[in-house]
Amino acid sequence: MELRINQQTYQVEADADTPLLWVIRDDLGLTGTKYGCGLAQCGACSVLVDGNVVRACVTPVAGVVGREVTTIEAIEADAVGKRVVAAWVEHQVAQCGYCQSGQVMAATALLKHTPKPSDAQIDAAMINLCRCGTYNAIHAAVHDLAQGEQA
Repeated sequence: MELRINQQTYQVEADADTPLLWVIRDDLGLTGTKYGCGLAQCGACSVLVDGNVVRACVTPVAGVVGREVTTIEAIEADAVGKRVVAAWVEHQVAQCGYCQSGQVMAATALLKHTPKPSDAQIDAAMINLCRCGTYNAIHAAVHDLAQGEQA
């Protein structure tokens, strides 16, 4: 099947119900998207599909044929994604970093859909799990971006 990932077209041989995560990581070698829980609960596997956050661990690869998938490897090619990454660095969000690709994807999707989200909207959108507990830094980074305080 033909997939469009990070603005490139790939031909992949996979069963239709293979999770997108395994195609991204194992077949294409894009390992920035992480396996966390395998149950769509933690968000480590978050990618953007047509600009919306999806959990790649439970998304069948056949469900993204004809759609645009963006992984963390290409997020800085997007102006909003680039700003999110810069805010993450400025706020020193990452600790172990394992969940952060999913966090960045969620923040980017939020800010692309709602450029000036309220604190409640930030809290509702930023639901990925972080075992290091960087939630305050994540919220501060997204809040600053929403207020236009980041480049």
